[in-house]
Amino acid sequence: MASETTAPGIRVIPAPVSDGSLWGFSRPQRVALIVMLVFLGVAPFAGLYPVFLMKLLCFGLFACAFNLLIGYVGLLSFGHAAYFGMGGYIAGHAAKVMGVPPELAILLGGAVGAALGAVFGWVAIRRQGIYFAMITLALSQLVYFVCVQAPFTGGEDGIQAIPRGKLFGMFDLSADLSMYWVVAAVFVIGFLLVHRIVHSPFGMVMKAIKENEPRATSLGYRTDDYKLLAFILSAGLAGVAGATKSLVFGIATLTDVHWSMSGEVVLMTLVGGLGTVFGPVIGAAVIVTMQNYLAEWGAWVTVIQGGIFVACVLAFRRGIVGEIGALLKVKL
Repeated sequence: MASETTAPGIRVIPAPVSDGSLWGFSRPQRVALIVMLVFLGVAPFAGLYPVFLMKLLCFGLFACAFNLLIGYVGLLSFGHAAYFGMGGYIAGHAAKVMGVPPELAILLGGAVGAALGAVFGWVAIRRQGIYFAMITLALSQLVYFVCVQAPFTGGEDGIQAIPRGKLFGMFDLSADLSMYWVVAAVFVIGFLLVHRIVHSPFGMVMKAIKENEPRATSLGYRTDDYKLLAFILSAGLAGVAGATKSLVFGIATLTDVHWSMSGEVVLMTLVGGLGTVFGPVIGAAVIVTMQNYLAEWGAWVTVIQGGIFVACVLAFRRGIVGEIGALLKVKL
């Protein structure tokens, strides 16, 4: 970042600016985006089960939301399952009990996730490092115990038989392929939103906070406000992902709000590539594929996931996409 001299001995660092592009996609990223969109368009007709693809997209959006916080602000949250799971509960309850259409149910899930993120973020961002992570974990566990006891969640049974409903009151989503296009649209919108946030002036400030928060503060930025807003955006997108998943599978359970779900999204992000645009999507695809095709191995799936996590930490510090980008000398 260039500096300007305004007077002898005084050096002023200009404010971060965006790259001038509407969406900020570099040429390699545009190619990767086109490949991803083509894959989303042809995958249902290439023998891949639509429900599997929808699960992959829901977790891909969840991982992108988490990466927005840890990859670009440097805040490690161990409590993102709270927003993901609660978004699913609210969307499921709204769709089943209140008869809310699917588009509004998804928005409600995102709004509740953002509201929780505003409260929990306001508490957590006052601390840093391991203290921040432990606070987010404790608050997430609080949400878990609330979900165990709250009447509307159904306790250990969860909310079952959640109807997919009709999109805008016209398009029946009961067929898997119809629901797939809605999930794909939600994922693409969320993905592009995350990318736009990262490559906006706000995103530049987020990166500056991650690199050197005291220096960003000295430049006049209210870093706590930026971190809180990033936390809210991340939690809101996580709530959208959880709400979409509950409509896809017709159920919202304690599994989605359990602390292990927070661990899974950390694993997805690290495997794919921390702080990369496409890394969380690839990481989610790897983990979801393993869970789907190795399900018959039972508990060994967790052991295999742990082995992959250790391998990535030791040998592939930048994740799959990060290592590919370093090899090709491009930013993905």
